[in-house]
Amino acid sequence: MELVFATHNLNKLKEIKSMLPSYIKLLSLDDIGCTEDIPETGHTIDENAIIKAEYVSSRYGYNCFADDTGLEVKSLAGAPGVYSARYAGEEKNDEANQEKLLRQLEERVDRSARFKTVIALKLDGNENLFTGICEGSIVNEKRGTNGFGYDPIFQPKGYDKTFAEMDLSEKSKISHRAKAFNELMDYLSQ
Repeated sequence: MELVFATHNLNKLKEIKSMLPSYIKLLSLDDIGCTEDIPETGHTIDENAIIKAEYVSSRYGYNCFADDTGLEVKSLAGAPGVYSARYAGEEKNDEANQEKLLRQLEERVDRSARFKTVIALKLDGNENLFTGICEGSIVNEKRGTNGFGYDPIFQPKGYDKTFAEMDLSEKSKISHRAKAFNELMDYLSQ
């Protein structure tokens, strides 16, 4: 089976490839000649995943899946949420996003947060959604050098280290993206 993963994010691509069964040939957007940034104009994480999957399916004719992920902080009414990648500006700067979030939480007691990933699958004209959630909290300062995005400041519930302090295999067992991806794999194996 051949599937396109609708992302230009090399970190996401690496993470998904590490979990992929051998019977699926994964293609990237670069592999199919899609060099443009797919617009993320949805108002929810679900909508953005659907928009990206439909874009690739309709313009390039491939079966594909796309994900969108947001970090939802309870004391900030779910922010940054759908705006997680652009929280500190349109340039999608991980460092700036982390710094802004840490500043906003300086005086907050409740630092609980969760990552939410939604994967939209467009397969033979049909669409399905798969959701993964990882509960945790935002730590007071950056820790670790692995991962990307908010990984240095997100500590999953039940663990004493951040995602950025975990190696890829450890993170892939518990992450929001892994949970959504495992739902996708269960569906494809039926």
